[in-house]
Amino acid sequence: MERCFWKTRDILQRVERADRFFSRFKGLLGRSALPMDTGLLITPCNSVHTLGMQFAIGVVFLDRSYTVCRVLPLLPPGRFSAWVPRARHVLEVHPDLLCQYPLAPGDQLSFYA
Repeated sequence: MERCFWKTRDILQRVERADRFFSRFKGLLGRSALPMDTGLLITPCNSVHTLGMQFAIGVVFLDRSYTVCRVLPLLPPGRFSAWVPRARHVLEVHPDLLCQYPLAPGDQLSFYA
C-alpha cells in the first residue's frame, strides 16, 4: 500500500491550533458548523467528544510525527471517541473532507505556518 503525504495547506486553508488549556477545553463548542477548508489541531490530545456540539466532525488521530494512528470519518454530536494511546494530536475536520481526501493509518500529514 502506498503511503499518503497529505499537505494540509493544499487541502485546508486554515488550521487553528488548540494547545492551551482553555482552547483545548473549548475546542469547537459554540460553533454552528466547521467550514470545509478549516481544521482544528488539538495538542496534546488522544481522545475527543462532541458533547454539546450541533454538528458531526471527522477526526484524525496523529502521533508525534503527524503520522495517522486512527481515523474516525464521522463522529456525530453527543458522542465520545475511543482513547488512542499512541496519539499525541487530533485534527478535527469537516467529515466530507475525509471522503474527498481519505486517510489511513500510516499516512503522513504536513503542517505549514
